[in-house]
Amino acid sequence: MRTVFLAAFWTLLLDQVTKILVVHVLDLRTRGEIDVLPPVLNFRMAWNEGINFGLFAGNSDVTRWILIALALLISGTVVYWVWRDRPRRLGLIGAGMLIGGALGNVIDRILYGAVADFLNMSCCGIENPFAFNVADIAIFAGAIALVLVPAEKKGR
Repeated sequence: MRTVFLAAFWTLLLDQVTKILVVHVLDLRTRGEIDVLPPVLNFRMAWNEGINFGLFAGNSDVTRWILIALALLISGTVVYWVWRDRPRRLGLIGAGMLIGGALGNVIDRILYGAVADFLNMSCCGIENPFAFNVADIAIFAGAIALVLVPAEKKGR
């Protein structure tokens, strides 16, 4: 379980540090957008009150607290799952990434009332209208790792 907690800690720290740097230090919340390596990588400020791609955004405190509770419930369920089924090391790291990402977005919802999304990537003439953050990447990668990495074989 140490691997899970370390991965969660470092993921959460990276997520929050990047948000502080981009949103506050570079003042993206006021500027709205900063071209970094156009068109491939840009910072575009987006406050996500829902889940991925703004789904279930209700702009209400009830929605916000339901999403916080859901993220905490999912994080607790993942901890229990990896404790019970014990995936291989990559699965443990994936679980930690998922938990750290979920907690990073929970912190945003508590502090700002919404998740701070700022990464925007486009390519090949296709303009991506969506923004995301480090926590979103970690949640996605962690979930993929948990699905693809089998549990350790238990001795008889």
